[in-house]
Amino acid sequence: MNRSTITRKNKNKKSRRIARGGARGQHTAGRGMKGQKSRAGSKKRPEWRDIIKKLPKLRGRGKNSNKSIQSPYVAVNLGTLDAAFTGSEVTPETLVEAGFVSKQAGKLPKVKILAHGEISKKLSVKGIVVSETAKEKIVKAGGSVA
Repeated sequence: MNRSTITRKNKNKKSRRIARGGARGQHTAGRGMKGQKSRAGSKKRPEWRDIIKKLPKLRGRGKNSNKSIQSPYVAVNLGTLDAAFTGSEVTPETLVEAGFVSKQAGKLPKVKILAHGEISKKLSVKGIVVSETAKEKIVKAGGSVA
Protein backbone atom coordinates (compact mmCIF):
# COMPACT_ATOMS: atom_id res chain seq x y z
CA MET A 1 0.00 0.00 0.00
CA ASN A 2 1.44 3.28 -1.16
CA ARG A 3 0.69 6.38 0.86
CA SER A 4 0.34 8.62 -2.22
CA THR A 5 -2.49 6.52 -3.64
CA ILE A 6 -4.77 6.75 -0.61
CA THR A 7 -7.98 8.85 -1.23
CA ARG A 8 -10.57 10.07 1.23
CA LYS A 9 -13.91 8.38 1.58
CA ASN A 10 -15.85 11.71 2.11
CA LYS A 11 -15.01 14.98 0.36
CA ASN A 12 -14.21 18.15 2.25
CA LYS A 13 -17.25 20.35 2.99
CA LYS A 14 -16.90 23.94 1.84
CA SER A 15 -17.09 26.39 4.71
CA ARG A 16 -19.60 29.04 3.76
CA ARG A 17 -18.72 32.55 4.86
CA ILE A 18 -21.79 34.75 5.50
CA ALA A 19 -20.08 38.09 5.47
CA ARG A 20 -16.64 39.54 5.55
CA GLY A 21 -15.66 41.65 8.44
CA GLY A 22 -12.76 43.39 10.00
CA ALA A 23 -10.62 42.03 12.76
CA ARG A 24 -13.56 41.66 15.15
CA GLY A 25 -16.15 40.14 12.83
CA GLN A 26 -14.18 37.48 11.04
CA HIS A 27 -16.28 34.39 11.70
CA THR A 28 -19.93 35.55 11.60
CA ALA A 29 -19.48 39.30 11.10
CA GLY A 30 -21.48 40.11 14.20
CA ARG A 31 -24.54 38.08 13.15
CA GLY A 32 -24.26 35.42 15.81
CA MET A 33 -24.79 31.80 14.82
CA LYS A 34 -26.64 30.02 12.03
CA GLY A 35 -30.27 30.52 11.08
CA GLN A 36 -32.63 33.00 9.45
CA LYS A 37 -31.39 36.02 11.36
CA SER A 38 -27.84 35.47 10.23
CA ARG A 39 -28.63 35.30 6.50
CA ALA A 40 -28.53 38.29 4.18
CA GLY A 41 -31.82 39.82 3.01
CA SER A 42 -34.00 37.60 5.18
CA LYS A 43 -34.99 39.44 8.33
CA LYS A 44 -37.91 38.74 10.65
CA ARG A 45 -40.18 41.73 11.08
CA PRO A 46 -41.38 42.61 14.57
CA GLU A 47 -44.99 41.57 15.29
CA TRP A 48 -46.08 45.02 16.35
CA ARG A 49 -45.30 46.33 12.86
CA ASP A 50 -47.94 44.05 11.36
CA ILE A 51 -50.43 45.16 14.01
CA ILE A 52 -49.79 48.83 13.25
CA LYS A 53 -50.19 48.26 9.51
CA LYS A 54 -53.63 46.71 10.06
CA LEU A 55 -54.90 49.77 11.93
CA PRO A 56 -56.90 52.23 9.82
CA LYS A 57 -55.27 55.47 8.86
CA LEU A 58 -56.66 58.49 10.67
CA ARG A 59 -57.04 60.90 7.79
CA GLY A 60 -60.01 63.14 8.51
CA ARG A 61 -63.48 61.66 8.95
CA GLY A 62 -63.84 60.04 5.52
CA LYS A 63 -67.32 59.91 4.09
CA ASN A 64 -68.66 61.57 7.26
CA SER A 65 -66.53 64.69 6.83
CA ASN A 66 -69.53 66.86 5.95
CA LYS A 67 -71.61 65.47 8.79
CA SER A 68 -71.86 67.61 11.89
CA ILE A 69 -70.39 66.34 15.15
CA GLN A 70 -73.07 68.11 17.20
CA SER A 71 -76.37 66.39 17.82
CA PRO A 72 -79.21 67.79 15.70
CA TYR A 73 -82.14 69.73 17.11
CA VAL A 74 -85.45 67.95 17.63
CA ALA A 75 -88.21 69.94 15.93
CA VAL A 76 -91.49 70.63 17.72
CA ASN A 77 -94.29 72.56 16.02
CA LEU A 78 -96.42 75.29 17.60
CA GLY A 79 -99.60 73.39 16.80
CA THR A 80 -98.58 70.44 18.98
CA LEU A 81 -97.61 72.78 21.85
CA ASP A 82 -101.00 74.50 21.61
CA ALA A 83 -102.81 71.16 21.86
CA ALA A 84 -100.74 69.82 24.78
CA PHE A 85 -100.00 72.75 27.10
CA THR A 86 -102.48 75.06 28.82
CA GLY A 87 -100.91 78.42 29.67
CA SER A 88 -97.80 77.04 31.34
CA GLU A 89 -94.05 76.96 31.05
CA VAL A 90 -92.49 74.98 28.18
CA THR A 91 -89.00 73.55 28.82
CA PRO A 92 -87.16 70.49 27.50
CA GLU A 93 -88.09 68.65 30.72
CA THR A 94 -91.82 69.30 30.26
CA LEU A 95 -91.59 68.21 26.60
CA VAL A 96 -90.00 64.91 27.69
CA GLU A 97 -92.71 64.41 30.33
CA ALA A 98 -95.43 65.14 27.77
CA GLY A 99 -93.91 62.57 25.41
CA PHE A 100 -93.17 64.85 22.45
CA VAL A 101 -89.43 64.39 22.81
CA SER A 102 -87.42 61.45 24.13
CA LYS A 103 -84.09 61.55 25.92
CA GLN A 104 -81.00 60.82 23.85
CA ALA A 105 -78.38 58.70 25.64
CA GLY A 106 -79.93 59.66 28.98
CA LYS A 107 -79.63 63.40 28.32
CA LEU A 108 -82.17 66.05 27.45
CA PRO A 109 -82.15 66.72 23.71
CA LYS A 110 -81.73 70.07 21.98
CA VAL A 111 -85.20 71.27 21.00
CA LYS A 112 -86.24 73.86 18.43
CA ILE A 113 -89.77 75.20 18.14
CA LEU A 114 -90.95 75.80 14.58
CA ALA A 115 -93.82 78.02 13.46
CA HIS A 116 -95.95 75.32 11.83
CA GLY A 117 -99.50 75.63 13.16
CA GLU A 118 -101.29 78.32 15.19
CA ILE A 119 -101.10 79.11 18.89
CA SER A 120 -103.88 80.66 20.96
CA LYS A 121 -102.59 80.08 24.51
CA LYS A 122 -100.18 82.10 26.60
CA LEU A 123 -96.97 80.01 26.87
CA SER A 124 -93.60 80.94 28.36
CA VAL A 125 -90.76 79.14 26.59
CA LYS A 126 -87.44 78.64 28.43
CA GLY A 127 -84.25 76.80 27.45
CA ILE A 128 -85.45 76.08 23.92
CA VAL A 129 -84.34 77.52 20.59
CA VAL A 130 -87.23 79.21 18.79
CA SER A 131 -87.45 80.24 15.14
CA GLU A 132 -88.15 83.91 14.34
CA THR A 133 -91.70 83.38 13.04
CA ALA A 134 -92.55 81.08 15.96
CA LYS A 135 -91.27 83.74 18.37
CA GLU A 136 -93.53 86.35 16.74
CA LYS A 137 -96.55 84.05 17.06
CA ILE A 138 -95.83 83.25 20.73
CA VAL A 139 -95.42 86.95 21.64
CA LYS A 140 -98.55 87.85 19.65
CA ALA A 141 -100.55 85.27 21.67
CA GLY A 142 -99.31 86.90 24.90
CA GLY A 143 -96.52 84.48 25.77
CA SER A 144 -92.80 85.02 26.31
CA VAL A 145 -89.56 83.52 25.02
CA ALA A 146 -86.45 83.42 27.23
